[in-house]
Amino acid sequence: MATDASPPKAGPDTGPAQPTTERFVEVQESAEFTELRRAHRSFAFPLTIAFVLWYLLYVLLSNYAGGFMGTTVYSNINVAFVFGLAQFVTTFLIAWFYARHAAAKLDPKAEAIKSRMEADA
Repeated sequence: MATDASPPKAGPDTGPAQPTTERFVEVQESAEFTELRRAHRSFAFPLTIAFVLWYLLYVLLSNYAGGFMGTTVYSNINVAFVFGLAQFVTTFLIAWFYARHAAAKLDPKAEAIKSRMEADA
């Protein structure tokens, strides 16, 4: 799509100042950044492992325990259907828990590091 507008004029950079590579490495090696990484990993890794195991249980039961998964729970609803819906519910719960965890524990620490880096640049 063509336009008659001229390209934007080059002007002063209005964004925050960018820290140097050395400053990034220094912050990455700091105790505060290590704590931020630990807070993220101690939450994300166990939840990821638990969810993958829960998903694999569903897949394995579907493949090897057809009789159990075909058990009627109510009317036309069987165990496999309930497990399948539970996968969706679990996914949304994990996303919700992570959002709460990030807002309470990760975001304030990350914002403090970011603010300090921008102020020092």
